Amino acid sequence: MSDDAPLTLREVLDVLERLYPPGTAQSWDRVGLVTGDLDQPVRRVHLAVDPTLAVVAEARDLGADLLLTHHPLLLRGVHSVATTSAKGATVTDLVVGDVALYVAHTNADVAAEGVCVALAEACGLDAVEPLSLVEDQPLGRVGDLPAAMPLRAFVEGLAARLPATAVGLRVAGPPEAEVRRVAVLGGAGDDQLDAVRASRADVYVTADLRHHRVLEVREESRGGPPYLVDAGHWASEQVWLARAERALRAGLGDAATRVETHISTVRTDPWTFVVGADERGTP
Repeated sequence: MSDDAPLTLREVLDVLERLYPPGTAQSWDRVGLVTGDLDQPVRRVHLAVDPTLAVVAEARDLGADLLLTHHPLLLRGVHSVATTSAKGATVTDLVVGDVALYVAHTNADVAAEGVCVALAEACGLDAVEPLSLVEDQPLGRVGDLPAAMPLRAFVEGLAARLPATAVGLRVAGPPEAEVRRVAVLGGAGDDQLDAVRASRADVYVTADLRHHRVLEVREESRGGPPYLVDAGHWASEQVWLARAERALRAGLGDAATRVETHISTVRTDPWTFVVGADERGTP
């Protein structure tokens, strides 16, 4: 094969599955190849958090042969892929556009080049270690800031490094509280609150935090740590895309010159605006 011949999907997936082994995904998850032919050529790879209709349209417009997403398209069973449903229309658009879809979800959460490591990097953490083990895999990360700082300053710095959303970052804790040890888990993470307490983290950065769980943690802490930061599901995971792109290109080695890579510019965070927010915060 000549040096300028396109790679096959099989060759690209060989690299992705070394970076994000499917066997490290949690037992309930659905990862791997969703659409595509292992022998089809891959000249352009598009990376996104969610395989939405807008993201697939963006991938097709860019001439992508492979769409790599974090979230699965078909996590739960479906009985039809007719275009009368959004999922059916997405599958049709992928197949008609000859775009392969590959998913790295919880296997990307636990990986060395994964979501949690990328979020820890965005937080500026040193001496990072796993937050917990789930199904024998290292889920979440915990580490230390170079120096202690007020909670508000930490969150403001994090907000500057995460992609902007309409809702922004929600914080539970006093703005002036000093924080140094930080736990992170991209995406929904309130099932790891016991591990956060055990890690002695001052603050926990995650998403999809529920009212009763947050109240319980704040009541149990009697106003002290751990403080909680809900950074938004999409934003807390979108920071992985640049890391995944670099890891894929590094894994391809010299063959990376035969593939273009693009990161989606579609904001798939579902919230579009807020009304009535009290910028002064809760006393």
